[in-house]
Amino acid sequence: MVEITAEEQNKGKGMERIEESLRELWDNIKHTNTQVIWVLEEEEKKKGTEKIFEEIIVENFPNVGKEIDNEVQEVQSPLQVKPKENTLRHILIELTDIKHKERILKATREKQKVTYMGKPIRLKADLSAETLQARREWQDIFKVLKEKNLQPRLLYQAKISFKINREIKSFTDKQKLRELNTTKPALQQILKGLT
Repeated sequence: MVEITAEEQNKGKGMERIEESLRELWDNIKHTNTQVIWVLEEEEKKKGTEKIFEEIIVENFPNVGKEIDNEVQEVQSPLQVKPKENTLRHILIELTDIKHKERILKATREKQKVTYMGKPIRLKADLSAETLQARREWQDIFKVLKEKNLQPRLLYQAKISFKINREIKSFTDKQKLRELNTTKPALQQILKGLT
């Protein structure tokens, strides 16, 4: 657990550190999970979630599929919301190894359009809502850095990294980026109004 000093408690940072630690713990527990979004409930009932996942991999990533055969550890599907309707589902796949998840997500990013039986679906990492929100907050800055060819990357969990003056810089929050921004005029010009 997190140790909080009296000084941090007085400054109100203790609660932030606890929340951050809980978020990291939650994301680490779920680190091998992948979400499959927009699969019809009817298909899931017919074939089962594990079979659907295998078909998605074969249809979209034949090279990756051979490497991750029999690597699904657990499959979860939410309860049926409307029993008489064929609704779209979110399926949660827990793989045995983080490498398989990363390989699938990398292939998804490269392909950009993933389908199941010809219909578009989404594959994404299963992260906490807080982490997803923190990643969304970097999007404007990420876009600008990409336009300026600074090779930005969103790192696990919600950290941004980019290359400036042949040096790679990484930031966990906008405040630290602001601090660097004040010392680098070129970066100041690039990120004008975003930090």
